[in-house]
Amino acid sequence: MTDLDQLTQSLARNLKHWRAERGLTLDALAARAGVSRGMIIQIEQARTNPSVGTTVKIADALGVSITTLLDYEQGPQVRIVPSAEAVRLWSTEAGSYTMLLVGAEAPGPYELWDWRLMPGDSSASDPHPPGTVELIHVRAGTLTLVVDEVEHEVPAGASASFEAKVAHGYRNDGGEPVEMTMSVIIPLAR
Repeated sequence: MTDLDQLTQSLARNLKHWRAERGLTLDALAARAGVSRGMIIQIEQARTNPSVGTTVKIADALGVSITTLLDYEQGPQVRIVPSAEAVRLWSTEAGSYTMLLVGAEAPGPYELWDWRLMPGDSSASDPHPPGTVELIHVRAGTLTLVVDEVEHEVPAGASASFEAKVAHGYRNDGGEPVEMTMSVIIPLAR
């Protein structure tokens, strides 16, 4: 199976899932997205690979990120995104650009943190409420991310997301400081 085939199959599966999750009919989604009903049917049947613009319209209409709509895997607890796999969605000749580093779905408040871990330092965290998601982008050094006692190396330029409902921590096993940006997404209190 080629990457394009995998992408087409993943998009079909995820579109069906999120449309059902949102309780939207084909007609309702088509109207919200400004895309034809026929196009949505073709996407759900994996018979077409829509443009980025069409995919963004559908993701927006579903209230999910484009990352979620295109995700190949279902429900990974930890996902490492190497810098080479970050998606550049827009750029100009002058050097401006937008880069989708990593995304996740979760309702509720978002927190953005700037971290610096010196060599040999670590920080542990107890489990957060179910549904809490953390997104990390390492700018310098190599972070050892420990989630539920499993270690994951996240090098400079890479990003990661994980469900923070289990014990987790951050460690610098290297010889240079780790600098990272972290966003915490907390579910709404019920």
